[in-house]
Formats: sequence, C-alpha cells, structure tokens
Amino acid sequence: MVVGGTGLIGRAVVERLREEGATTLAASRHAEDGIVLDAQDPDSVQAAFDGVLEQHGRLDAVVIAAAPSAQTLDASRNADPEQVLGAIDAKAMSFLRLANAALPIMSRAGYGRIVGVSGQNAFLTGNVTGSVRNAALIITAKNLADSVAGTGITVNTVNPGIVSETPAAAVEPGRGGESSPRQIADLITFLVSPLAGAISGESIAVGHRVRGVTSL
Repeated sequence: MVVGGTGLIGRAVVERLREEGATTLAASRHAEDGIVLDAQDPDSVQAAFDGVLEQHGRLDAVVIAAAPSAQTLDASRNADPEQVLGAIDAKAMSFLRLANAALPIMSRAGYGRIVGVSGQNAFLTGNVTGSVRNAALIITAKNLADSVAGTGITVNTVNPGIVSETPAAAVEPGRGGESSPRQIADLITFLVSPLAGAISGESIAVGHRVRGVTSL
C-alpha cells in the first residue's frame, strides 16, 4: 500500500513497485483507481486496512508519502504554534496512525516493511514548521523500529531534499542534494523488498545529505 500514492513521489513509487511485479495499491483522499483513505481520520485508516485484508489477505509493506507539500505552508507563520501543530498532525501523526494500523497485521505474519517519507528540513534550522514536522516523523519511525526489532518487520524513513523531475547534479553548501521522484522510488523499492531485512531504524537521505553538516 502506498499512502499518498497519487502525489508526485507516491505515483513514482507505485509505478516502480509495479515494475517489480508487486501488487501495489495507491491510497489517498482522492483516489480514483485505488483506496480512498484520509490519513488524519482514524476510522478511514482502519477501514482502508480492513478492506486490503478482505480483498488480498495480506499486507507486506506500507509506504507513507502522504503529507501536504511544503509549498502549501504559510512561510509567514513558520513559528506559529497552530501551524506547527497542524503540520505535525498532517505528517508525523498521519505516519503514526498508518504504522499503528499496519503493525498488528505484520506482527501476525512475522514480516513487514514500513517506509515513511520525511524531508531534509529535519536537519536544518530557519523553518520551525518544516523542521519539526519532518524530525517528528523520523523520531517516531525510529521508536517504532526499535519496538519491533527482531520480529521480521522493518521501519525506515527516506529524506529527500528538493524533489525535481530534472535534479541538478551540484550540491550547494548548507543544502541537500536534489533528487527525482524516480530516484526516491528506487530507494523505497529496495527498502520494502525482502533484500532489505537487515536495515531498520534508519533515516536515509536521497540526493545528498545536507552539505557541510554531519549527523552521527
């Protein structure tokens, strides 16, 4: 299941997984050919997961790329507590709702992959809303990964910088490298595959982690 599967990154992930032969379901609030799911509504989340199990009998992986674009946030309110709280709910708490719905299913199967899409704003100051909503998702994912360590379930995050269909090769100081939806999808496809069973609790930058900043 790819939540946010009709968005820029989500569409690329759906296409890439289908190329690998996976039965891939796109889920979003406005899905025309997929699952209608509002990640901010617990009842909608539960209904979507129940429907997947009823129709397919299993759920091997959930990719969570659902969140309002950074361009939809009001730059003049970057430190406004109300905007920050709304952004956390729309991104990090949506990730948590979806992961919490998926984990019992995966635990019963003894196998599962959860991948969240965060962003490199988590590593930068200057935008409280952008930093906190992305950092909260990464920290949430790490906690969940630790809670299921050794069970056959992995939880990871992928952190793009600027996403562009024609990413620039240059990486400016103090910025992350650019990446295309396809490049992001390639990494996510690997992380949800059986080949990535030894990778969990990781936060992986796409393009290039912020140039000039270390993260241990």
